[in-house]
Amino acid sequence: MDYIECKTFAEINIGDSAKLEHTLTTKDIEIFAIMSGDINPSHVDAEFAKDDKFHEIVAHGMWGASLISNLLGTTLPGPGTVYLDQSLKFLQPIMLGDVITTTVTATSKNPSDNTIEFECKCTTQNGKIVISGQAKVIAPQTKIKRERIIMPTIKLERKGSGWNKQLMDMKGSFAPLITAVVHPVDELSIKGAVASAKQNVITPILIGPKQKIINAANEAGVDISTFEIVDTKHSHEAAEVAVQMARSGRVEALMKGKLHTDELMSAVVNKETGIRTERRMSHVFAIEVENYKKPLFLSDAALNMFPKLDDKVDIIQNTIDLFTTLGLGTPRVAIVSAVETVNEKIPSTLDAAALCKMSERGQITGGILDGPLAFDNAISMASASIKGIHSEVAGNADIIIVPDIEAGNLLYKQMTYLSEMESAGIVMGATVPIILTSRGSDELSRLASSVLALVYARKKAEIKLNCS
Repeated sequence: MDYIECKTFAEINIGDSAKLEHTLTTKDIEIFAIMSGDINPSHVDAEFAKDDKFHEIVAHGMWGASLISNLLGTTLPGPGTVYLDQSLKFLQPIMLGDVITTTVTATSKNPSDNTIEFECKCTTQNGKIVISGQAKVIAPQTKIKRERIIMPTIKLERKGSGWNKQLMDMKGSFAPLITAVVHPVDELSIKGAVASAKQNVITPILIGPKQKIINAANEAGVDISTFEIVDTKHSHEAAEVAVQMARSGRVEALMKGKLHTDELMSAVVNKETGIRTERRMSHVFAIEVENYKKPLFLSDAALNMFPKLDDKVDIIQNTIDLFTTLGLGTPRVAIVSAVETVNEKIPSTLDAAALCKMSERGQITGGILDGPLAFDNAISMASASIKGIHSEVAGNADIIIVPDIEAGNLLYKQMTYLSEMESAGIVMGATVPIILTSRGSDELSRLASSVLALVYARKKAEIKLNCS
């Protein structure tokens, strides 16, 4: 059992001191903002703060002062202390990731009223004094020992980036995308296609064994009587027919139903009858992240198993093209690995360094690249600051490029299953977008993926028209 115990007035000598260490985190700032009502954007808005003269989110000075109060009230003098007065100067901003050492030192005692004055300082890990001043307290006269109270864990609930709503707003009045739905013979895939059709996102053509499709619709309780059905013997034939329809221009997109990804993609990449382009195809997830202020694009977690350097160039370019075509601006691209330093024993760090240099030389265009970065310092300013990483991407990534399918798939499934994040996924690099979600993806994810494909296809056509 843990206790806190005071030092009485009589036990404290001039020169006695105590200290504590604390690392400033985003959560500290957010909790302080909630309690104080201080929503100064320099303190709580990452984008604003990065443009500010401090180039980082900073803590309000009173947050640092609270560390002094903590030390006086729990350690020296400790329990029973009455805080009377303080005079503090806030000399430097406290940055995210700063390790703050708070020190209080007794400088004078007054026996007539049991008051003690303390010199107070807060310094960073670099030895810079950020707060200095004096505090005056009444020290307890008798010994007080109490069990240390275990404070409740605070969970901050956020509204998220609003990405799904933003995506639906982008849809506007775009005409539905004529879409070949490949082998929709289970409840999830048929319901996803119907939900997208009801929202005027796609006009589905259902391709697969007709009776199995009808049975799936009956089991799901959805009406497909107005949809065209193209009867095939099996899923392999369904994939071939769908690709041929895309090749001829009869459909504008493909949607994966209940079949393996490699079965669909083998028809797509066929050199003679497929719909491949000169660029390698890759998959992109656009994820609604609750504790991140914007959508996070993740590639490639579904298609390319162990991509080589040239493959990664196309994976990055595909993702940048999707991001910019959607009208989201210039993306910050984090090429992630297990570490944030180049290490010849970890090949993905060498690839990351090469890819950044290729971007500088114009071999990858449209984005701002940085890597290698570990995932934490790609999306957390606090983590990036602790590691001493300063770039336009670190802590503020729009796109995460993973080293291989194992890392990407694990990351994606952790985010969706444990963190309950919503995602949309499409394949880039073919002549038409391919709406490709996990076979276990829910109706909402399939709808979001359809909207993503629609907005991308229609905006791409607008850009092409404007450029002609």
